[in-house]
Order: sequence, then C-alpha cells, then structure tokens
Amino acid sequence: MKISFNNDYSEGAHPNILKKIVEKNLESNIGYGCDDYCKQARDLILKEIDCPTSKIHFFVGGTQTNLTFIASVLRPHQAVICCESGHINVHETGSVEATGHKVLTTPAFLGKVKIEEIDKCLKYHQDEHMVMPKMVYISNSTEIGTLYTLKELKKLYAYCQKNNLYLFVDGARLGSAITAKSNDVTLKDFAKYCDAFYIGGTKHGLLFGEALVINNNDLEEDFRFIMKQKGALLAKGFLLGIQFKELFVNNLFYEIGKHENTMAETIQNAFIKKEIELFINSNTNQIFPILSKKQYDELDKKYLFSIWKKLDNNRIITRFVTSWATKQEDVDNLINDIKKL
Repeated sequence: MKISFNNDYSEGAHPNILKKIVEKNLESNIGYGCDDYCKQARDLILKEIDCPTSKIHFFVGGTQTNLTFIASVLRPHQAVICCESGHINVHETGSVEATGHKVLTTPAFLGKVKIEEIDKCLKYHQDEHMVMPKMVYISNSTEIGTLYTLKELKKLYAYCQKNNLYLFVDGARLGSAITAKSNDVTLKDFAKYCDAFYIGGTKHGLLFGEALVINNNDLEEDFRFIMKQKGALLAKGFLLGIQFKELFVNNLFYEIGKHENTMAETIQNAFIKKEIELFINSNTNQIFPILSKKQYDELDKKYLFSIWKKLDNNRIITRFVTSWATKQEDVDNLINDIKKL
C-alpha cells in the first residue's frame, strides 16, 4: 500500500476523539444536537472565540454546511461572490446553484478575492434583469494553502458592511490556518470580522463534522428549520458534540494544526533543498511542488498524492497534504526519496 499524502481526511479520527466516542457509545442521548455534549461543545467554542452572542450549529460535512448556510441567507434572486478557485465554485458539484442561487466568480489572486474585483462585480450587476450579489464567500486557508491576513479580513469585512453584503468564511482547514507560522488572525478575530464562519473538523482529526458559527444574529432566524429541510440536522447529533468537545479540550485543536503544518513544512523544505520549484510557498498543510514527469513517476511508485494541474507534457503541479495522522517516519521516507530525484 502506498504511503498517503493525498488529503487530510483519509484516516479515521484522532485517538482522543475515537476514545471519547467509544466511552460514550452505550449512553442514550437526546437527538438533533439538543444533547448535553453539543451544549458543552458550543460553550467551549464560544469561550474560545470570546463572543457569547454567536450561535453555533454542527454539520456533518463542508459542502452541506456551505449550501445550507448560503441558501438560508440569500433570497431567491440573490447570488454569492467567490474567486474562481473557490470551493463552492469548483468542488461542490453545483450544490449552491442547485439551491437556486448563482455563484458569481472573480479572478483569484493567490487563491484570494480582491475588493477591486468584488467592486467590478457589483457595478456590473446593477438592475432587476440580473441576479443581485448579496454575499462574499472566502476560504481560509484557501484552496492553495494561502492565508488572509488580519488586515485583509478587516478591510474585506468593512467593504462588505459598507456595500450591504454578507461575509462568509469557509473554514474547512481553519485549524491549519490558525496555527500557521505567518498567520496573524485568531478565532476571536473571525467572530468579529465576518457574519459567519465554520470550524472544520472533517479535515482536522474528527471522524466527521463542521461547526458553523453565526455571528450576525439576523441570520439565525428559523435556521434549524432550514437545516432540517436541507437534510443537515443529524439525528445522532450528540456524536458531533462529543467530537467537538474533545477537540477544544486541552488545546487539541491547536496541537493537530501545529503537527500538520510542521510535517508539511519539513516536506516542502526538502523540495526546496532539492531545487524543485514550488507553485506557491505555503506554510499550511498543503504544499504544491512542480515535478517533471520522471520525478512524478518515481514518487508515484511509493506515495499517494494528487495532480493539481498539468502545465505541459513534462511539468506537473502536484499537491501533498499532511494530517493529524501523518507519521514522522513516513515524512522521513519521502524526504529520502526526494533527495534521490
């Protein structure tokens, strides 16, 4: 079996998480997120973000979170703006459009949206013959592992407020983003400078689960009804509560992120030392070396990783991803094979 650096959700769950699920397995709990574990998990997250007025809802996966929240906020004629590489645009099978809302795309700059491009989009959509832009969607970390700075987040949120737009942050890899060396944004900042964001668990050591944090209480009305209608209200919601409670006990959320990033940095440095070009220099858990066909074929013999984009017949942008389960010995083996390329 190949050693996997393919994604950050290939393994089951962090041992601490799995242990808690097994411990509570024979307990009877109230369903649909109304149990004590969900309440305790919510309280821990609210304390971490220092925003007691925010509301938290637990979901099974990221696509489900994105489509449910976006569809709950937008009226039938309204649309969401994201950069062309945004997850809702390229990797969610048109799920947002399937709810009746158009995704309006702007050029991506290092995986991020620019206010100038949002402004162009608003100026283009001026009358009732076109959809009305009403929300801006961003990912942090982005699909190519880059980060929004605190300055960028504040500026973007101020722009959205000035232009009557909601700002929604996809945090599928927020744990890696928060613990990245160059990051200057905290969970408390996300509670201040967006209308809603979510904390990803599926890609951060949980069996499954995302925690949506709604900071704008105007968007909370009837939300559980909409969750149920979209198939997002899990009967065994206590399983989400158990997992998120453990994730925010004893700094496990941050420990996992640091491990992911350290493993990725070690691998990236090996590529740099070998003078292999990078598509982008990342300090999160996704790295993007540009390999020749021969180099790709050689590493493909022992390792599972993905093709991000083929530049030409001989150059391939590849993606290596680390997770909570990435072993030092596997990283060492990969580094030794990089040296041999």
